[in-house]
Amino acid sequence: MPRPFANTMPRAKLQSKKRVSKKTAKKPAARGRTGARAKAEQALSQPSGHRYFGTGLLVAGVTFALDQITKYAVLYGLDLATRGKIYVTPFVDFILAMNRGISYGLFPQDGELGRWVLFSIKIAASVLFLVWLRRAATPLTAAALGLLIGGALGNALDRAIQGAVIDFVSLHAYGFRWYVFNLADAAVVAGVVGLLYDAFSPNALKSPPKGGI
Repeated sequence: MPRPFANTMPRAKLQSKKRVSKKTAKKPAARGRTGARAKAEQALSQPSGHRYFGTGLLVAGVTFALDQITKYAVLYGLDLATRGKIYVTPFVDFILAMNRGISYGLFPQDGELGRWVLFSIKIAASVLFLVWLRRAATPLTAAALGLLIGGALGNALDRAIQGAVIDFVSLHAYGFRWYVFNLADAAVVAGVVGLLYDAFSPNALKSPPKGGI
């Protein structure tokens, strides 16, 4: 009788040790899964602007490049200053207009002081839009801010180099003529429309972005 009892004791200890080792082996894996889940939840709780910052910068860069290309193509490639007017369609003409005011020829400023004041305003606006872009909660907001940044920088560069903004697109129909503008002006208008649409859309009203703007 003593021998069977003595033989069963080590087996019981071994089984208990195996159970303990299995439990302890599972703990690191569970901790790893818990840590990954916590990191994912922390990333989701942070403002999502960093995810769309690159998108906004890309839109700004493309807008700025296209604006400058079209301006110099019209000014030097088509020699619009000498030709005066180029007929494009029944409601679109190319007419060179050196704008010394803000977009669409509003509030013209003569003299160096007005020139650099408007230049400073454009740069300051671009910086503010860039700060806003870092907290953009949707791709539409990022793209709209990119249009605003690219358009503002495009017109600011014109003012610094040329002393005025190069406008050349003239829309007209049935005797009505709109302000002469350029691609940067159109981008600014599109950016404002995009921000308004994104702000007042049903999804934005129901679920505002975390972290604010």
